[in-house]
Amino acid sequence: MKEKNELIISYKIRITGGRVIMHEKIEKLIDDDFNGVILVKKDGQRILEKAFGNRDLPNETPNQIDTKFATASAGKVFIAVAILQLIEQGKLKFEDTIGDLLPIDWKQINPKITVKQLLTHTSGIPDYFDESLMDNYADLWQDTPNYRIRTSKDLFPLFIDKEMAFEPGINFEYNNTGFVVLGLIIEAIEQIPFDVYLKKAIFDLADMLDTGYYELDRLPGNCANHYIWDEEREEFYTNIYSVDVKGTGAGGMFTTVSDIEKFWEHLLSGKLLSEDMVTKMISEQASNDEDKYGYGIWLTDDGQPYFEGCDPGVSFFSFYDRKAKLLIVVISNTADDVWEVAINIKEEVTSTMS
Repeated sequence: MKEKNELIISYKIRITGGRVIMHEKIEKLIDDDFNGVILVKKDGQRILEKAFGNRDLPNETPNQIDTKFATASAGKVFIAVAILQLIEQGKLKFEDTIGDLLPIDWKQINPKITVKQLLTHTSGIPDYFDESLMDNYADLWQDTPNYRIRTSKDLFPLFIDKEMAFEPGINFEYNNTGFVVLGLIIEAIEQIPFDVYLKKAIFDLADMLDTGYYELDRLPGNCANHYIWDEEREEFYTNIYSVDVKGTGAGGMFTTVSDIEKFWEHLLSGKLLSEDMVTKMISEQASNDEDKYGYGIWLTDDGQPYFEGCDPGVSFFSFYDRKAKLLIVVISNTADDVWEVAINIKEEVTSTMS
């Protein structure tokens, strides 16, 4: 018995020591001026969970592990889960069309666009923020004040009079409008705001108590301010005039790294959707020469799921490698390069601990 206990103690010391060494290696990969929070988990064990920089720069109020950050387009994955839930409940079908679900004047937009095409960015619906024509999301608000955008419907004037980008089903092209419409479909079916439904059907269920859609002029406590760098004046300024005042179906949710960890846990264990639907969600449904996509979620070349978001002053990335049992969440409130941070961490962890 003594020999067995000694072996167990030796094993625990070796594993714990390995995590400490990996923690130190990862920290060396992170720039001194990184602003945000990082969570890294391997084989069910936290290797790193740490806050960097400040959530309020002028007052030097530090970021904390439980600081709530905006996540831009990361919210699309939750819209997708909600839609897939409604499909599993028999309230919606992949083949249902926007013309049947939302009886409005679609003008030049094809009313036969399906729910599946919206979920997979293959609808061709005109994008209110077309990244091939516009570089900066803040440019949207030159003619339409951002403080007017408090519901998904408020974005309609930015796309309803535009022509289709292509016929439904022909191409895969990332599209924000599609998820705005999916948010409206949730509201039409459930007769409550989409974010209220997400809270009930996903956030509360997954114990994501620090996640929600908040108005920038009514933020709750412990939310980070988000900052943009002004090259000319060489100083940061807040993004309050650069993004929607409240998130929509296209994104804009606030969350914490811990809540994202809980989301992955509940999603992949079949607690939010059936295991069969989860498999479909994180399997390739659409692609082009550069990207692969499931339902509301991106896929790496070897089929591992991730989701991301980027707005002025906002950057978010979360990746789950099911083979390596590796979870990475990186959030920044100064739009730091979270992708480079995550890639460097992944390479370090997999090369050292494989």
